[in-house]
Amino acid sequence: MFNDMTDQDDQDNAKTQKLIKRIVGLILILVLIVLLNPFAIVGAGSVGVITRFGAINRVAEPGIVLKIPVVERVHTMDTRTQKDQVEAQAASKDLQIVKSTIAVNYHLDGVEATQVYQNIGVDYQDRVISPAIQDMFKATTAQYTAEELITQREIVRETAEAGLSKKMQPYHIVVDNFNIVNFDFSPEFNTAIEAKQVAQQSVETAKQNLARIEVEAKQAQTQAQGQADAQKALKDTGALSAEYLQYLALTKWNGILPTYTGGAIPFVNIK
Repeated sequence: MFNDMTDQDDQDNAKTQKLIKRIVGLILILVLIVLLNPFAIVGAGSVGVITRFGAINRVAEPGIVLKIPVVERVHTMDTRTQKDQVEAQAASKDLQIVKSTIAVNYHLDGVEATQVYQNIGVDYQDRVISPAIQDMFKATTAQYTAEELITQREIVRETAEAGLSKKMQPYHIVVDNFNIVNFDFSPEFNTAIEAKQVAQQSVETAKQNLARIEVEAKQAQTQAQGQADAQKALKDTGALSAEYLQYLALTKWNGILPTYTGGAIPFVNIK
């Protein structure tokens, strides 16, 4: 009886130890999985460049990525539209110093992510975008005078955007929009521009006044010619008689007699 109980206890102990070993083994496996981390997550709007011992192996789409622990690494590269704002300074065609704030929207061509990673790296914004914006701004402003930069701003923007897009093609970076936020010139140039605008406004005002005077003179000339033509027509037809002229004079007389009349009422011929 005693031996039976001992055997039963031994069997229970063996089962317990076996269960403990299984639990410990499972915990160790979980710890190894966590430590080795064979999974990675690539977020939406990104691609994952997977390297194996440092060499590019493949590109992973957004989602959960299975990788070989220790051997492989996942490098995330953003393919969404990004914005870079740069403070740029250059010289215009007439050697005026121009300062401007440039805002550029761009995105990475995800299909060529491995090429970008291999040739530039994940920090392509600082290594490529910002310097290219500076160079393109300088090259563009050098084609225009300071005044043209103001009056032809949209053409300047389009020229710079086209040039930057072409410059970014080898790097597989797509320029979505190039915007010149502002132009800033020296105080002396701003004063000169303001004075020129005032002078131009004065010239326009003088032209308008001259045109008005010419119109008024032509109107007066036309009116005088019309009156002369009317009188000539009356004279030619015989209607402009002495009696008619005396009638016209009486219609304009205010009825006040002068102090000295010379023995007759003015404009009145008494027979």
